[in-house]
Amino acid sequence: MCAAPRGGKSPKSPKSGKGTASRRSSGKAARELPPRDKLLAFYRDMLLIRRFEEKAGQLYGMGLIGGFCHLYIGQEAVCTGIQHALTDRDTVITSYRDHGHMLVCGMDPRRVMAELTGRATGYSKGKGGSMHMFAKDRNFYGGHGIVGAQVPLGTGLAFAHKYRGDGGICATYFGEGAANQGQVYESFNMAALWKLPVLYVIENNRYAMGTPLARATASTELAQRGRAFAIPGAQVDGMDVVAVYHKAQEVADYVRRGEGPFILEAQTYRYRGHSMSDPAKYRTREEVREIRERHDPIDQLKRLLLDRELATEEELKTIDREIRTIVNDAARFAQDSPEPDPSELWSDVLV
Repeated sequence: MCAAPRGGKSPKSPKSGKGTASRRSSGKAARELPPRDKLLAFYRDMLLIRRFEEKAGQLYGMGLIGGFCHLYIGQEAVCTGIQHALTDRDTVITSYRDHGHMLVCGMDPRRVMAELTGRATGYSKGKGGSMHMFAKDRNFYGGHGIVGAQVPLGTGLAFAHKYRGDGGICATYFGEGAANQGQVYESFNMAALWKLPVLYVIENNRYAMGTPLARATASTELAQRGRAFAIPGAQVDGMDVVAVYHKAQEVADYVRRGEGPFILEAQTYRYRGHSMSDPAKYRTREEVREIRERHDPIDQLKRLLLDRELATEEELKTIDREIRTIVNDAARFAQDSPEPDPSELWSDVLV
């Protein structure tokens, strides 16, 4: 399962017709807030992702995590808001920046960290690492290291949902850099032809691997990328978890009703480099500091909870302490776990 089923009435369908221009959704709009328990769940999930990624960065610096490691710090509101709008029938697939999606899908932080450190107790027995772990019992189908490769796979998962008639949809995440891949448009065409239940989520963090969006993409309105295939799209503030949650509810219901695919562009920002080896010199420290100070998704939600008197400072500090305990425990578990036996080189290999 990737999220608990949500209750309440289904929101109305998106107002756009097929192929219309994208619409921007703002978290500042006058909308009813989710219940207090839901807001605290958002806070807990985003904080778990943030603290987990900070610890992963530390372990990478100590040489305990090898290979590539792409952190999700700054983008926590995207997968949190969307996953809380899904049900336990739905499937999820994403790119190599995947630790946050795993955690909000309910995967065990211990086993995720163990996989990052290449231990036998990890989700892929220590052989997949950061970019290649799966949890079928949580309907999480990876983590994929090839840019854009998860998009046709996610389209296939949506085909399976429709073929089986199970009522599920597939949330297929990819970045703005992958949005120019040819396989993405082949997938759009097939999904539109067959009216597949797939929600394409473009996590637009502005820089892809290190090039500003405007320098690499002729049209920066990524939510409109499905217009040639009559796929509607919308933009949402990906730094506002409440805005993401509301919009995700709306468009997931649209997809679930059999209307066909939908493209949701979440405009977000990553604080770290593309990967741990990237010094991110293509942007200024002032730019990053301004985003962190004015738009941080966790701080925004914290202010909302305190301003509306939905939580106290002590309650939020208690959550932070609990999350730090979970993350520290995961790091200890990973370091205490054994490495895979050499015989594992020959298992799970398809010839």
